[in-house]
Amino acid sequence: MKFVDKAKIFVKGGDGGNGVVAFRREKFVPMGGPAGGNGGKGGDVVLIADSRIRTLLDFKHKIHFKAERGQHGSGNNKHGKKGEDLIIKVPVGTVVTDAQTGQIIADLKEEGQKVIVAKGGRGGKGNASFKTSTNQTPDYAEEGEKGEERWIELELKLIADIGIVGFPNAGKSTLISVLSNAKPKIADYPFTTLAPVLGVMKIDYGRSVVLADIPGLIEGASRGQGLGHEFLRHIERTKALIHMIDISDFAEREPVEAFNIINEEMGKYSPQLLEKPQLVVGNKIDLLSDRKKIEGLKKYFEEKGFRFVPVSLATLEGIDTLKKEIISLYEKTQKESQNVSKQIS
Repeated sequence: MKFVDKAKIFVKGGDGGNGVVAFRREKFVPMGGPAGGNGGKGGDVVLIADSRIRTLLDFKHKIHFKAERGQHGSGNNKHGKKGEDLIIKVPVGTVVTDAQTGQIIADLKEEGQKVIVAKGGRGGKGNASFKTSTNQTPDYAEEGEKGEERWIELELKLIADIGIVGFPNAGKSTLISVLSNAKPKIADYPFTTLAPVLGVMKIDYGRSVVLADIPGLIEGASRGQGLGHEFLRHIERTKALIHMIDISDFAEREPVEAFNIINEEMGKYSPQLLEKPQLVVGNKIDLLSDRKKIEGLKKYFEEKGFRFVPVSLATLEGIDTLKKEIISLYEKTQKESQNVSKQIS
């Protein structure tokens, strides 16, 4: 499925139904009286987050959405039926913004979270509602109000527990395919991954870790170079990061240099990204002639406060250790999130 993470749509609430002018014409009621019912309220346009929806692709083909209008009132004090709300499902992680003002309307981060983006118009009052002691037979009624309408922008920021970052060809796509059920495109050239890929790594019965393969970042990504600028925002949603580096004899950059460049780009985009826990994974140890290099890298990163795991995604060496480290990282972030939630509540 094509990944689409931005869309612009037009939404309109249903118009309110008109009130009606009517009078009672009943046997044994000689004077009659006003009996015009009110119009029904127009339906609202409601966005709801649904985890079964993964992209905003549907909104590339349909961009106009209008809720049902309220029915008009009728005689015998019968009110018009309320218009049906229009429910629009969007992916969890969708940020909704007013296209004209730029104001954020909602950030739909939770399953089932909803927001009204265009309210339906109020129904007009029938003449029965205007009866007073001094005006026993009003002969006028209100028209229904128009429903709200506006253009809104939808932007999807992936919801994942752990994001996988690193230079192109560091092995991110291969890693997510090894750890999860994801099947990203893999090849020996930069920018194989043109869109974020989600994968689920199962821990045990009922528990799993959602991983996001973030397209390759390069030096200058924070200024819009390469693909990174488009997808840096997806890293904001993750609780932790796996930082992939190529430590083989054939790596284009020294591992420490590659690590620092990516971190610098993330920091330029948002300093908060560097506050996320990072697990450093040194890939391609099967292409390493001197394995003493592993100990040197392990010492360097752990002195900086980062766990370091050497692996070969080609031979699967070190994968079991890596899985344990990922589970430990996930459980730590989950515990921290729960503690924060308790403090807030």
